Amino acid sequence: MSKHYDDKAAWTFCNYCEKTEFNSIQQFMKHLRENHCTKEGGSFVCRYGENNVCCSLPVEGVNDTDYERHVYKHHTTTTPYSGTSRKVSSCSTSSDKQHFQDHKWTLYTTAQNMPAVLNDPNKGKQRDFFTKTWGDSFVELTDVPEPNYLPHITIHHFEHYLKKIGKRHKRHLKLNNILPKPPTHADLLQTFPTLRIGKYSDKSSFDISVIPKIFLQPNFDLSNLDTFNTVYPHIVAPNNNSSTKLSAGPSAVNSAKLLQEKLTHYLDMVEVQIAQQVAQKSDAFFHAMTSHDVLMEQLGQTIALVKKLREKIQKIDNDLVKDSLSIIRNTRTCNNYHQVYRKLKIMSTVMQTQPTIQLLLSSPDYVGALDLIHTTEDLLRQELAGIHSFRHLGSELTEMLRVIDTLMTEEFERYSTADLNRPLLDNEPLILEGEKLTCIVMGMLRRGHYNFIDMYQREIISAIKAAVKQAVIEVVAGSEQSGDQSLDEQLKTLSVDEWALLMSNTSRVLLNLLRRVKKGYEIMLRAVDISAGKLSANRESEDIIVSETGDWELPNSDYDKVKTKLNALLVYVCKYSQERCAQLLSSRSLLWPDDKAKDDTKTSNISSHWLAEKATVKQLKELASFMNHMTQQCEIICPGVQINCLKSAYTIQATKFMNKFHINTTTKLFLILDGEPWRQTDVPASFQKLVDCIADKGTFSLPKESATNKTENEKIKVDSVLYIGQEKFAVVGTVLMLVNIVAEYCVQAEEIPLCAESLLRYLSELLTQFNARCYKLMLGAEAVSEKTGLKKITTTNLALLLRALQLILWLIPHVRLHFQGIIGELPRDYLDVVSQGIKEHAQDVHAKLLEIMQNLMSAELKNWDAKPPVPSKSFQNICKHLKKLHEAVLNVLPQEQIQKLYIGVHSSFKVTFAEKLQKMNIVNDGGVTHGLVTSELTFYLKDLKTIKAFPAEHLELAAMKDIWTPKIQR
Repeated sequence: MSKHYDDKAAWTFCNYCEKTEFNSIQQFMKHLRENHCTKEGGSFVCRYGENNVCCSLPVEGVNDTDYERHVYKHHTTTTPYSGTSRKVSSCSTSSDKQHFQDHKWTLYTTAQNMPAVLNDPNKGKQRDFFTKTWGDSFVELTDVPEPNYLPHITIHHFEHYLKKIGKRHKRHLKLNNILPKPPTHADLLQTFPTLRIGKYSDKSSFDISVIPKIFLQPNFDLSNLDTFNTVYPHIVAPNNNSSTKLSAGPSAVNSAKLLQEKLTHYLDMVEVQIAQQVAQKSDAFFHAMTSHDVLMEQLGQTIALVKKLREKIQKIDNDLVKDSLSIIRNTRTCNNYHQVYRKLKIMSTVMQTQPTIQLLLSSPDYVGALDLIHTTEDLLRQELAGIHSFRHLGSELTEMLRVIDTLMTEEFERYSTADLNRPLLDNEPLILEGEKLTCIVMGMLRRGHYNFIDMYQREIISAIKAAVKQAVIEVVAGSEQSGDQSLDEQLKTLSVDEWALLMSNTSRVLLNLLRRVKKGYEIMLRAVDISAGKLSANRESEDIIVSETGDWELPNSDYDKVKTKLNALLVYVCKYSQERCAQLLSSRSLLWPDDKAKDDTKTSNISSHWLAEKATVKQLKELASFMNHMTQQCEIICPGVQINCLKSAYTIQATKFMNKFHINTTTKLFLILDGEPWRQTDVPASFQKLVDCIADKGTFSLPKESATNKTENEKIKVDSVLYIGQEKFAVVGTVLMLVNIVAEYCVQAEEIPLCAESLLRYLSELLTQFNARCYKLMLGAEAVSEKTGLKKITTTNLALLLRALQLILWLIPHVRLHFQGIIGELPRDYLDVVSQGIKEHAQDVHAKLLEIMQNLMSAELKNWDAKPPVPSKSFQNICKHLKKLHEAVLNVLPQEQIQKLYIGVHSSFKVTFAEKLQKMNIVNDGGVTHGLVTSELTFYLKDLKTIKAFPAEHLELAAMKDIWTPKIQR
């Protein structure tokens, strides 16, 4: 193991885990974290050491980052083991290697600080006698490991630098040996023999800094007085201003000589400096002079070559270039001529713009004129910009656009008025001059004026008002009513037939007008589609000729806006037409509600439901046909849009009519019902036939018959009962009338479907009231009066009432199916409530019959005593009552209901008789009293057999055993 530690890095093996080897520091650190580390809360505690204790990390632990730093610092370099130290390998980690690869080490990255140099660990410590005497090698040197974060530097890193620097150094030395030595003073004297040697000939004497600066200035000029006085200070000018003579004397001469010597010395110094400069640059000068001849020779050759080249270029220019350039120049000139010609042609065309526009407007071709104007404006703005002669044409075109806008508006108004106010006859064409309308609409679209739809709508409204007024005038003129009244007042005096004629004429002319509007709508919509590019202008299809719109197209946003307004126009016109008809139908007035005065409100409300007072069903049906026809035609004109203005007005009138019919019918029925004697009546053949049609075909109207058949049917003898299939109904007169009334309701609902729901509601109310009134008359005994002739309510009367109720219950499902066929699924089943009330009434009638018999038998049994003779008077009377009941209901109720009634009566008798026996303490003991009771019961059962109203098993003496039980159920 120690051998491995000597050869491997500290992180190669774990000191405390066997058979562990790592290829990188990351693997070793991961191993320490997973096996030699504990996490306490948010802190990490290192356990890499003896007894799982790390001596270098605090016991309380550190965070994640400090733990990583601790492992890297203390456990990946030198790890104490067995009290000895081991050498750590200098191999760097993969991350360090990557760092060194990314940052390549060079010679210039070498650096070392002063403490590291002074504290060289290789020198040891000279602290005692041994190290002073025998040297540093006497003590044991500490083997300092090489740092793993620094690269290993060898001599090979410096080879390239040494080679490069060595070559440069050799070249430097060679150049120093070749450079000439600076000239000496003797050399200067040979070059400049006039150079004086004296006290100024030392080295310092040739420093040009001693020369006054004035001689070195670039603006040195002796003609300047200040400069002259500075150079010749010994010359003094006289004070006399009139003369300019200079004073001269012995001192002045000496000063001049001294100045001359100074200037001569200055000149020598400058010459020496020049000579030195020349001497230093002599090699370059002679080298330049040596190269001068070569350069001159090369320059001569170059001149010859240039001359020859220029000759060749000139030849090429003459042979090739000039002709080509001439062709290009001529081509350009030709193009310029063409452009000038095109400009002149455009100008000529532009000059003809105004006459052409006038010609197009006379067609009228507004789209072509507008396109021409916009094209001319584009030419003026692009092709002919800046031409002085056309400076006023742009404003003229703008003014012409305004004129065209006015012309199109006026022309559209004239066209709309003329087209919509033509005679509204069936043989009149739907549209006149459709191409003119197309041109106007496309022109207005081209200009962005979309108000033509509003203009067209106003003209349509005026035309509708005029058409309605004309129709009213025609009907009023043919009416018998005459006088000085206004047209609106004469309108209210029309009869129902005249009013039906008025509605017919009005709907006809308005539909013709709407078809004309629909055709105009289609032409305008087609013009919009062509303007938007949705449809091409096909000159061969239809008779509408349009001009091409050029490159202009209506924007999609404007296209959607115009199309929406056109659709809204068509819907509004149809709705307005129906509203005008509805106004006539409701208020019989030509005045629109907004035009009416406030004082006329009461009059209008009074006459708003005049049809309910004057019209008949036939007349109402004719008005319904006019209304349905106009509504259907409006749906064809505006597909997908339902307009119910006229239908609503008619529904109100028809509902009021039906309400009046319902009130009259109800009053009439109840008057008859109050005088009903409740006796069985005969059934006419026509009524029987009606019931057969209801039962077999579900129809409530009889087929039309000729006069001969009608006479023969009248000769047919009436029957005493009503047959429904195999069942017989004994009926009273009021019920027959009720069935006829129900048939009338159903027939009117079929003829006027708009009132079907109202009629169903009225019919339900009628049946409910009839049921309630019958209840009061019969069960409430209100029918006992001098008017009816009844002194009391008999079982026959109750039986007839029961059959009447059962006949109504049979009729209600047929009525429901009939109304469902007209209305569809009923929103509310009114008849269901009626059926429930009638069923409860029928049960009460049945219970009343039982109650009457029970009271009779109770009264007889009250005086009964178990004594001879047998049969007793009480049982004889009971049997008489049962026979009378059978005689009363035999021809009224069917056998099944008679049997059911007698079963109830018999059960009631048994209960009452059992209570009587129990009260008398008579028991089934076989004694004398028991024998008397048995004899009475035998007589009772034998008498019941003669009635034939019971099943055989109920008439056996054994079936009477339950009367001896303590309690018997009713």
